[in-house]
Amino acid sequence: MLQWYDDHRRELPWRQPEVGGWAVLVSEIMLQQTPVQRVLGVYAAWMGRWPDSAALARETPGEAVRMWGRLGYPRRALRLHRAAVAIEERHGGMVPCSTAELRQLPGVGEYTAAAVAAFAYHQREIVLDTNVRRVLGRLFAGRQYPPATLTKAEREQARGVLPEDPHISARWSVAVMELGALICTAAAPRCRQCPVSARCAWRLADYPAYDGPPRRGQTYAGTDRQCRGRILSVLRESEGPVPVALVETTWADAIQRERALASLVDDGLVVRADKGGALALP
Repeated sequence: MLQWYDDHRRELPWRQPEVGGWAVLVSEIMLQQTPVQRVLGVYAAWMGRWPDSAALARETPGEAVRMWGRLGYPRRALRLHRAAVAIEERHGGMVPCSTAELRQLPGVGEYTAAAVAAFAYHQREIVLDTNVRRVLGRLFAGRQYPPATLTKAEREQARGVLPEDPHISARWSVAVMELGALICTAAAPRCRQCPVSARCAWRLADYPAYDGPPRRGQTYAGTDRQCRGRILSVLRESEGPVPVALVETTWADAIQRERALASLVDDGLVVRADKGGALALP
């Protein structure tokens, strides 16, 4: 697995040896539910403007939302901003290295904390994203897809195969992740190119089909998510508050538009800028 990774890995900016905790944290939050190719441009612009937590903490939350652009799930931008403020206030501008402290940062859960600790600080942590869970599930459990939620058995299996040396364990985790992204994909695995296919329980069992609960596909067109995106797009492109009348042109269904707008206000992504109801980024 490690040899395959050395030969085939993608050269991604957050994998460079000189990057620190902030760069890894930004990349991991951006990569949540978002493909690498969509992240690359936004990541480069973000790090160019805010190379450390202090630079972002000095800005308004609205600027983080504006820079986030069309990356999707924009609450992540607010969480990154809040995390930057917390890093400055609680940790003297240094992204913490312990998973316990990392999980206290806004927007940082079990996976992200483990990823930052492993990839930025070379700690021996199990890093279980969707790709890793799929690879290990096929390799050791003979399952086409992992369970809907992370299980104790998955954690134990992952920790059981994790190399003891912290530096090697971090490379192992990213190698498994890369294998899942490039070879052991969800829909069209390329088993002939897989370095561990001879050991794969799923292949050796003749690829038994997934028999768990129905896997939900993600839809976007016509959803509240799309409506929210239209509203945010207008606000990002404006230098100041936007009249409600302009926002109303973004979506024909008034009931859905008001529901989406209310959710944006509740999430802190949009604020009412004056008594007339004009809208703006926070």
